[in-house]
Amino acid sequence: MRRVNYLKFIFFLIFSAVSLSAMAQPSLTVEAPAVVSLSEVFRVVFSANGKVDDFTPPSFDNFEVLAGPVPSTMSSTQIINGKRTHSVQNSYTYTLRPKSVGKFQIGPAKAQVDKQGCSSAPKVIEVIAEGTKKSNPGVGDDILLRVNLNKTNVVKGEPLSATIKLYVQESAITNLEDIRFPSFNGFWNQDIREITNIEFVRENYNGEIYNTAVLKHVLLIPQQTGVLEIDPSELVCLLQVRSSRTPNSIFESFFDAPQTVRKRVVSPSVKVNVKPLPSGAPASFQGAVGEYKIGVSLAKDTIEAHEATSLRITLSGKGNMNLIEAPSLSLPADFESYDVKKTDNFSIDSEGYSGTRIFEYPFIPRSQGEFVIPSVEFTYFDKKTNSYKSLTSESKTIFVKAGNSSQATIVQGVSKQGVKNLSEDIRFISTSTRLKDNSRALVVTPLYYIVIAIFVVVFLLCSVLIKRNIEQKRDVVGSKNRKAKKVAVARLKNCQLFMKQSLRVAFYEELHKAIEGYIADKLMLPIAELSRDRISSELEQKGKTQESISQLFSLLDACEYARYAPGGDSSAMEKDYKIAVKVISELES
Repeated sequence: MRRVNYLKFIFFLIFSAVSLSAMAQPSLTVEAPAVVSLSEVFRVVFSANGKVDDFTPPSFDNFEVLAGPVPSTMSSTQIINGKRTHSVQNSYTYTLRPKSVGKFQIGPAKAQVDKQGCSSAPKVIEVIAEGTKKSNPGVGDDILLRVNLNKTNVVKGEPLSATIKLYVQESAITNLEDIRFPSFNGFWNQDIREITNIEFVRENYNGEIYNTAVLKHVLLIPQQTGVLEIDPSELVCLLQVRSSRTPNSIFESFFDAPQTVRKRVVSPSVKVNVKPLPSGAPASFQGAVGEYKIGVSLAKDTIEAHEATSLRITLSGKGNMNLIEAPSLSLPADFESYDVKKTDNFSIDSEGYSGTRIFEYPFIPRSQGEFVIPSVEFTYFDKKTNSYKSLTSESKTIFVKAGNSSQATIVQGVSKQGVKNLSEDIRFISTSTRLKDNSRALVVTPLYYIVIAIFVVVFLLCSVLIKRNIEQKRDVVGSKNRKAKKVAVARLKNCQLFMKQSLRVAFYEELHKAIEGYIADKLMLPIAELSRDRISSELEQKGKTQESISQLFSLLDACEYARYAPGGDSSAMEKDYKIAVKVISELES
């Protein structure tokens, strides 16, 4: 059995190696700074991930070539779980200096990479004049913090974006502390993207070259009118500086360690002029700003009375889509309506939300006939034309046939309850006047003793349950056995989160813990004693099928491989996740 599993594992390694080699397509890339100064000497590096033949560089008409091409080759060999991979990277480096100020494009380089024709992407380099630097700069004087807006004049409800950037010229920053972002009062706000790693890139800012890093990128939608002020951002930079005094000897210079200095940087506040929307808005306007389209569809156009169906209104476009409310819909009088369901499928960028928002209106017709659902009107403010635009959908006709009221259906997922006993909606008041004599004392009635007996039985039952619960808590091993499935399910939920985030290594580590922990708790064995022979014999004694045991071992092999040989796609994670759920379900049965 173990030999079969090893053969499967070897076949999986061979298949993965073939897949990875197929994915590694030859390519030619270029690396160069985006902005340089007029007298600056910089490098342009062309890199290929394979053997290079017939390398043809681009023309450097607007630059002076000081050196190059300087070829270099780097090769690496890796052996992981017996699988050997070999990679080669060739690069060609040019040292350039600009001839004049302006924006210039370096054309694509061409080469045969692993006998395939490849070309690099063109690269635009901005050349600026020499900046004016301070003669006696202080510590951290070349560090700036700014809140940059893509718009400063908007109307209420119009999306804009704010980018909080850190600008550094020459200071050596080792860390950032006490970062405080604005609260964006008066705006609805949401991060456009989550900044997990701070990366510096070169940028031209006010005629000076800075290394800039984006700390926060947020979408803002103004909810008030007037001049709205965005509060300053601030942070503390930890800088490394060396002593300014002249060393007395070479040894003192060698051992002159840099010191760490804290520098607080504050950005200026910025203002946004938010104008009110023009007057004369139609009644169907609910605050939508942007560009939109509307579509209406029926789930069914022919149904039976008392059968549930729905109408969908689809709004697509770009703008403040996240704040759009459901348009008003008028249903016929014989239709029973329910809460509107909302489904979003949009993305976010600097200009707002783009995609679709679907409103589903569930209803149940209570009588037969042909009914017309009136058209729906949706109005939005178009910023390009500075006017309101009304969209009107087409009306929908629905045919309702006779149905059985006793089989009335209810729409799943809505909070309103269905109407029952529709044919008995009138209940008459009882006219019976028969009275009963209740003059006897309660202590002499049989009900009194029945109630006492019930209390005694409940007390004894509670005592037994409490005692049993105490014994179960003392039984640590048995408790782990009973909670094995619950713990495994919790870990599988974590696996599902890692799978959605495409965190492959974390997914398989958590999946391995879930399976191994479940087996240890279920068989009441320490993890150190979980050998495959022991697991197989224990599960066979519990009557588990050989197929389930084989799937369990195959899943453990896949986890071990994935943890120590990263690579693969999300489909493999989804497949192994389903197998894990299936194996645990079969072992629990």
